[in-house]
Amino acid sequence: MGTDQSCAGLASAVSDLCLLNCHALTTAYQKGDLSPVDVARAALVRAADIAPLNAFTFIDSKGALASAEASGERWRRGAPLSPIDGIPTTIKDIVLVEGWSVRYGSSTTDTATGGQDAPSVSRLRKAGAVFIGQTTTPEFGWKALTDSPTFGITRNPWDSSRTPGGSSGGAAVAAACGAGVLHLGTDGGGSIRIPAAFTGIVGHKPTYGRVAANPPSSYGSVAHIGPMTRTVADAALMLEVMSGRDVSDWTQPPTPFPPIRPSHIEWAGKRIGYWKTPCVGSVDLAIQVAIERVLLKLEAAGASVVEIQLPYQDDLLEIFYRHWYIGAANRLSLIDAANHSVLDPGFLQAASLGQAYSGVERMGAEVQRSRYGAAMDALLVDLDFVISPTVPISPFEAGHDVPPGSGFGSWIEWSSFSFPINLSQQPACSVPCGLTPDGLPIGLQIIGARGADSAVLSAALSYEELLPANFPLSNGKWPFAFGGNV
Repeated sequence: MGTDQSCAGLASAVSDLCLLNCHALTTAYQKGDLSPVDVARAALVRAADIAPLNAFTFIDSKGALASAEASGERWRRGAPLSPIDGIPTTIKDIVLVEGWSVRYGSSTTDTATGGQDAPSVSRLRKAGAVFIGQTTTPEFGWKALTDSPTFGITRNPWDSSRTPGGSSGGAAVAAACGAGVLHLGTDGGGSIRIPAAFTGIVGHKPTYGRVAANPPSSYGSVAHIGPMTRTVADAALMLEVMSGRDVSDWTQPPTPFPPIRPSHIEWAGKRIGYWKTPCVGSVDLAIQVAIERVLLKLEAAGASVVEIQLPYQDDLLEIFYRHWYIGAANRLSLIDAANHSVLDPGFLQAASLGQAYSGVERMGAEVQRSRYGAAMDALLVDLDFVISPTVPISPFEAGHDVPPGSGFGSWIEWSSFSFPINLSQQPACSVPCGLTPDGLPIGLQIIGARGADSAVLSAALSYEELLPANFPLSNGKWPFAFGGNV
C-alpha cells in the first residue's frame, strides 16, 4: 500500500473512532474490541488536526496516554470506575486541573502548574475520564465569543470565517470535530449554550449548585459548570458524574439534587411555553422557522404550546448588566494595575462599567432578580418546559463582539435568550435544530424548573429521538476538512 493510501486509511480509522459516543466506546472496551489507548490516540490526532480552528490552549499527550493505559488495565480486569472510564475529555481553560497551568485565557495569570482539581474535574478524574487538553476561552470568560489577546481567535468548523460563540467556544469546536467525547464548559450568560448552538452540538447549563465550583467565580451565582457533547445521552452521563455536594462550595444547597436519569417522554399532555421574542432585537427568520417547525411536530405529538414572555422581561437586561459588569470589575481588582494595558479592551470596558455602579444599585439588582426568579419558578409550575431559540442570530464574522452592522451595543444584547436563565438559575439545554439555508447550525433551547435537569434532558433525548435529522453531526460527516495529521 502506498504512503498516501496508508495515510488515508489511518485518517479514516481516526475519524471512525472519533464518531463514537460513550456507550459505543465502553461497550467496545468491555468486549475488548477497542482499547482506551487507541481512542485517546485518535482524539489527540484530531486535536492536532484542528489546530487552524484554535480550539486548544494545551494538549497533554503524555498524560492522556498514561491515563488511557490505566483505564485499559481496569477494563481488562473487568473493573471500570464508571460509565465514562477511558473516555477522552477536555477541560475549559478556566477550571482548575492539578498539574496544568490554568490561564483563564490571559497573559496576566501565573503560568506555573499546580493547585488542586476543581470539584467537577476531581469527579471526572475519579470516574476515569482521560483528560486530553484545555480548550480556549476569552479572557476570564467575559464574553460570548472566543478570542483573546493571548490565544487569538477561535473559529467555527462549519465556516472558519465565523465565530463559534463563547465563552466555551474551544470546547464546542473540539466537540463538533471529535477531538474528545466529553467537554467541560462554563456558562455565566450563555457560554455553554451559545457555542453549542453555533457549532451543532448539545450543551447543558445545569441548575445552579448541581455542579460544585471552587474557587468561586468572580461573576457570582450566575456562573454554572456543565457538559458539552455531541449527543444528549453523553451530556447526561457527564453531568451525573460531575454532580454532587462539595463542602468547598458554600453556595451549593446542603441537600442532594435528584439523580440524572433521562428517559423517553411522551409529548402528549405536555405544556410548553414558546418564548418567541428575545429581550433585545428580533429572531432571524430562518431560526424562527426552524424552531416553529419543531413546535408543530410537538403539537402533532399531543403537546400544547402557548406563546409566552418571561416575567419582568423588559427589566432583565439591566439586571444582568449590574451582575455581569460588577463581576468583571471584581475580576479586574485581582490583577496588578501594571498589567491592565495587555488585557482585552472589551474586558476593561466592562470592568469600568461595573466600577461605576453603586452598592445600592447592585443590591437593587439582587432584589429585582429575586422577584424575577420567583416568578420563573411559578411559571415552571404551570408549564412543563419553555422552548426558545438558543440564539436569535446565526454565527457571524469571527473577531467581532457583535455582528458588524447589527446595531447591537454589546454581546449581551444578542444573547438575550440565554442570560435570563442564568439569572433564574434554571436548567437549560441547547440542542441542534438543523442548519440555516447557508449551512450554519441552529440551536433550540429547552428550559425546565430548578432541579429538574433530568426532565430537561429527558425532553432533549425525546426530541433527539423524534427529529434525529435536526442533529447535523449524526450523519457521520464532519463539518471541517481535516488536514490529515496522521
